[in-house]
Parts: sequence; structure tokens; C-alpha cells
Amino acid sequence: MNWINNVVRPKIRSLLNKREVQENLWVKCPESGDMVFYRDLEANQWVVPSSGYHMKIKARDRLAHFFDGSAFEELTTPQVAQDPLKFRDSKRYTDRLKENRTKTGYDDAVIAAQGDLLGTRVTVAVQDFDFMGGSLGMAAGEAIIAAMEKALADKTPFIIFTASGGARMQEGILSLMQLPRTTVAVQMLREAGLPFIVVLTNPTTGGVTASYAMLGDVHIAEPGAQIGFAGARVIESTIREKLPKGFQRSEYLLDHGMVDMVVHRHSLRPTIGRLIGMFTGAPMADTGTEVIVPPQPVSMRDVEVAEGDDDLITAPPEAAHAE
Repeated sequence: MNWINNVVRPKIRSLLNKREVQENLWVKCPESGDMVFYRDLEANQWVVPSSGYHMKIKARDRLAHFFDGSAFEELTTPQVAQDPLKFRDSKRYTDRLKENRTKTGYDDAVIAAQGDLLGTRVTVAVQDFDFMGGSLGMAAGEAIIAAMEKALADKTPFIIFTASGGARMQEGILSLMQLPRTTVAVQMLREAGLPFIVVLTNPTTGGVTASYAMLGDVHIAEPGAQIGFAGARVIESTIREKLPKGFQRSEYLLDHGMVDMVVHRHSLRPTIGRLIGMFTGAPMADTGTEVIVPPQPVSMRDVEVAEGDDDLITAPPEAAHAE
């Protein structure tokens, strides 16, 4: 009986009351192969400290890091038809939506919010790649348009962080209609004289690149982000030529004039704050303490701006997402 009480029963209890241990406490850097502790990576805004690799960051986490004091008011997303085409492939479209809503906690791929950036009220929209690849559907299009209309009503600058694989095939032509609809909303911002700043994150492709992502007053890219319309393999198979190294990456596009600047994630707040100050003439808070210098090694060229130079040039501190 002692053997049963002292050995068998504790073993059974341990099996029934097995402790749940959090998985993936360590994250492997895709670029360097270094293992980074999950909490350290989260505290560093999902930038790998050793290599500077910019990993994907959740939409609400990005908003919390971007706004003053992590305080923001999330805007209501308009309701749209859930499955207008009754689409089904390996599973029903409605089931896919339910799965992604459970996984991410978002209603769709775009969330929008208002808050203060260095003391100035701004409206921000963020695409989350975790929700069906950040695909642009009716709900995402409505969320972006509603956020732009809110910026128009409140006369605030509008900033969008893009991350998308393109249009959402399950909604067919209704998804493609979001391209001209968002373009009209961008034109309304322009006519009102409100700054529209686009931050291109990894990846930004397809119909998003073919619409609002390339219509900003300033285009900022995170280091190493893939930005383009068609994929590199599709282009290679079409033109039957080998594409240059780094094709469709932020640094390549900066050299060829497609983006205005490549900015480290830690420096986005002060950089965008200075741009808004330039556009609106609004006094901005001191940004000296906002810039976090990333660790060495520095693999990108250093760009110096002469005193009094009107051109704001920000070079990435290191390569990220290198192929």
C-alpha cells in the first residue's frame, strides 16, 4: 500500500495536473540564427538586438509603442457583409474568418486608432499580417476609409502602417474595388491639406502596393521590408532573367527612388513627428530621447545631413531581412 500511495498516486496526479509550459520561449533570428529570449525581443519592439532583423509586430503592440504614453483610442470598424460571394475552397470563407478572429483577437486585418504623437493628435491605421496575410477585403477597406474620414473630420495627420499579401481572393471583385475606393479617400486627405504618411513594413505587396501604399506624401520603409506588386519569382519567370540581389527590399528601393527613406523601427516616432511638424508647422516635443541607437555592426552606409539641409534623410542602422 505504501508503494501505491507514495509512487503510483503521485504519478497519476502529475499526469492529470500537468503544468502548461509556454512554448517558444526562445525565438530564432531568421537572418543570423541567434536565439533571442521572447521577453527581450518583445521589449525591443520585435527587433533582434544582435542583427537588427525586423520581425513582424502585432498591430496593437505597434500602436502602443507609437503613441505617447502608449495611450490611444481605437476607432470603431464599420460592419460589412461577411461572405457576399458564398466562397468556399478547402473550407468555407466564414470558417476562415472565425479562425483568424480567434487567433488574432481582431475583427479583420486593419485596426485604426487616434492618439498623440509627440503632443500632436494623429490618426493611425495598422494592417496586421497575422490576419489572413493582411489581405485587403471589404472590411479592411472600410476600416481604412473610415479612419481617413475620421482624420478629415478632426483635421489630423493620417499615418498608415502597411503589411499585406494583396487583395483577398475570397471576395473577388469586391476586394479589388477597395483599390479605387481607398484612392478616393487619399485624394480627400490631399484636398484638405492633411499630411498622409505611409510606413511600408514587411511585406507590402499586391493590391495594397497598387493603391494607398504608394500614394503618401512621404513613404517610409522599415529595414529589409519586401515591397512590390508581383512576387520576385513571378517576375523572373515572366522576363526570364535573374533579378538583382536585394530586389524589392527597402534598401534597393531607396537607391532607386521608390521610397523616401528607410527608418529603423525605434526611430519611427521622432522621424514621423519631425515630418508632421514640417508639414503642419505644429511645435513638436523634444525628440532627443526618442531615438534608440541599435547595436553594431552597422552594415548600411552612414548618411550625414548637413546643418540646415532641408532634405530629411534617414539611413537604416543595419541590414535586416537580408536574403
